[in-house]
Amino acid sequence: MFVAIAINELKNRYTAKFYHSCMFLPYFLSWVVVSYLAYAFLNVERGFINNVLVNYFNREAIYWYNEPKYWPFIIVGANFWKGTGYSSIVYLSAIMGIDKELYEAAEVDGATKWYQIRKITIPLLTAIMSVLILMGLGGIFRGNFGLFYQLPLNSGALFRVTNVIDTYVYRALMTMGDIGMSSAAGFYQSIVGFILVFVSNLIVRRVDESKSLF
Repeated sequence: MFVAIAINELKNRYTAKFYHSCMFLPYFLSWVVVSYLAYAFLNVERGFINNVLVNYFNREAIYWYNEPKYWPFIIVGANFWKGTGYSSIVYLSAIMGIDKELYEAAEVDGATKWYQIRKITIPLLTAIMSVLILMGLGGIFRGNFGLFYQLPLNSGALFRVTNVIDTYVYRALMTMGDIGMSSAAGFYQSIVGFILVFVSNLIVRRVDESKSLF
């Protein structure tokens, strides 16, 4: 949301489109490509980060693919980098739909740009924000398979922080061939997601019906 607001506040439309296109581009890269980009940075012998640590800071090289403590941050950062541009499209579209006269009236009254964002933009985005959060809750038990499997290169040393339901089911299916467990896990994810969406939507509906999903 804040990325969409920042892009919308750029005066030059061509600059705004350029920045948004640059942020949107990573979404089209597969996790296989992203994993090799990450490997170019994290490789022990020839990785960019280790080269900087060894040659410029006289530090020992870090075995990134054997150190689980770094990966919660790497996974979150990679997911943010890859998905922010795509996720901001919905908010950017909603911002463009806001009546410009509201901003003009606020500007006449002496409202600063930051005040306009706090009192006009963000309040008018709460409805779409609520809907997106409710939809996101439906997939809260589903992990991004490419993110947790491809990015860490399926390193066994990182299973403690990278093994989610989807990767666990895949590995169990490949090693044991237990289709029943795979089906049960998928059914479990769907049922829990449905319950979360239904209960959360019921709560939102009681607070503000206009912001509910159904």
